[in-house]
Amino acid sequence: MKELVRCKACGFVMEADKLKDVCPACGISAKVFEPYRERVAFNRLFVLSLDLHPISIHLSQTFVFFIPAILIFTNLFPEVKPDLFANVLTFLIYVFPLTLFAAVITGIIDGLFRFKSLRPPFLRLKILYSICIIIVAITLFFVARSGSNDLVTLLLSLGCLYFAIRLGLLGKKLLNVILPGSYPVRKVKATGNRNGGISQ
Repeated sequence: MKELVRCKACGFVMEADKLKDVCPACGISAKVFEPYRERVAFNRLFVLSLDLHPISIHLSQTFVFFIPAILIFTNLFPEVKPDLFANVLTFLIYVFPLTLFAAVITGIIDGLFRFKSLRPPFLRLKILYSICIIIVAITLFFVARSGSNDLVTLLLSLGCLYFAIRLGLLGKKLLNVILPGSYPVRKVKATGNRNGGISQ
């Protein structure tokens, strides 16, 4: 395993042989770096390094922003390529729930590998907001499909945006938290039977 170093000023961890004159994260002199030993198991770090959750989150964030933006734009400027924007909007609304499901699934994986549990208060709150945004997104899908009022569609899309912002703020607080050690594996209790064997 390569030697690691950590910036005392900002906490940035990197491989020692890649360190130049300054910390690449905060710009302070490399003299403040200290040796660092990783306390997280390799398999957990590998899964987290794939960045599945951040990637899927950014994808859904693109959708959650552009849906209300296009709705507002098309209502303000109805004469500007109405067919084009209507098709784009339909595509966004139809695919948006799928991006949310991907974000939730990867979020659960990230939570288990980062925190070893989904029970901490912040994670429970993230799960609650995730359920809310999925419900609103699915409702948005059916409302848009039925061709109902644009105002209802806009309000639902703004509701999705609200929950996305709340999720983002919670995620920001948890960004750098990784509990040390390996992922906990439940052990099966072994008991001796009368014949001297072991039964599980």
